Amino acid sequence: MRSEYRIMDAAGNRAREGLRTLEDVLRFALDQSDLLRRAKSLRHRLRGVFERFPAGLLHAHRDAAGDAGQHARTPQEVQRTDMRAVAVAAGKRVIEALRTLEEVGKILDAEFANQIAAMRYEMYDLERDAVLAFGCSARFQPRVCVLLSESLCKLPWMDVLRGALDGGADMIQVREKKMSDRELMERVQMIIEVARPCNARVIVNDRVDIALASGADGVHLGTGDLSIRAARKIAGTTLLIGASTHNAAEALAAVTEGADMCGVGAIFATQRKPDRAPCGEALVVDFMRHYPNTPHLAIGGICPQNIEQLAAIGCRGVAVSGAVCAADNPAAVVAQLHQALSSTLSERASL
Repeated sequence: MRSEYRIMDAAGNRAREGLRTLEDVLRFALDQSDLLRRAKSLRHRLRGVFERFPAGLLHAHRDAAGDAGQHARTPQEVQRTDMRAVAVAAGKRVIEALRTLEEVGKILDAEFANQIAAMRYEMYDLERDAVLAFGCSARFQPRVCVLLSESLCKLPWMDVLRGALDGGADMIQVREKKMSDRELMERVQMIIEVARPCNARVIVNDRVDIALASGADGVHLGTGDLSIRAARKIAGTTLLIGASTHNAAEALAAVTEGADMCGVGAIFATQRKPDRAPCGEALVVDFMRHYPNTPHLAIGGICPQNIEQLAAIGCRGVAVSGAVCAADNPAAVVAQLHQALSSTLSERASL
């Protein structure tokens, strides 16, 4: 048997297996149709380039039983902690196999090697986008996120913060657009000191630099802020990144770029943004149908009087501002919102 053909057969199988694994992860774990199409296209092209060899030639040189590498596995090869790890391993497997095919292919068919090289570079970008699509490893589904702005607070802002946390808020977004950088940094650090012991994440509105420097858990980006991809070039996947979405196109763009959570709205009319026409619960329903694995926060005019409407459609999380900040009893408001969502979701899970 010619060793070149054995190597080509084994590396070709390894590359196709890795791509198929990556396809399944992109399809079922990430809801990433665009990345899925790219992976599928690459796999079909890889299969096509092997048609340059006579039918059955590589199969004739296959000897799985006599393969010295079939039992040579490292501990790392048999351990996967989560779907991100599966995707990373699959991507690396494909790239390494393509390099082998390219180098050995140079011995047998220069044009084959050239086409494999082009696929390898394409795979580098696909691996990057697939890894970034998983976002931050700390990604989770918040139940109640409070957008904390001192100017909206009826009580002292620290009392509002403590009340929100006592009521069950699991995320605090610091929204102080008029503070200096120094003031904002100090405010975020004060909030972190109070929120962390309550297992609540702290998110900074707009400012990736402040989020990183303060040790916050993440940043929320509006449609006019940095893109998610640009933010990842600064922060990598160390920060949770939230994104505002107001329609299907913005939702698709945010999910494709790897948003860790999407603000979806405005659901109801809100005094904060009176020019933003409310979209109603249908926008949340549409988001959950298309992106069931992406955490979401319905936002816009949400309060105890309308939370049952969102609970009824299976909404998993909400972001609120005035309803909590301007309340006489922030803890009671947050508790009511949290209870409405949690009770409905528990009932659905038991069916």
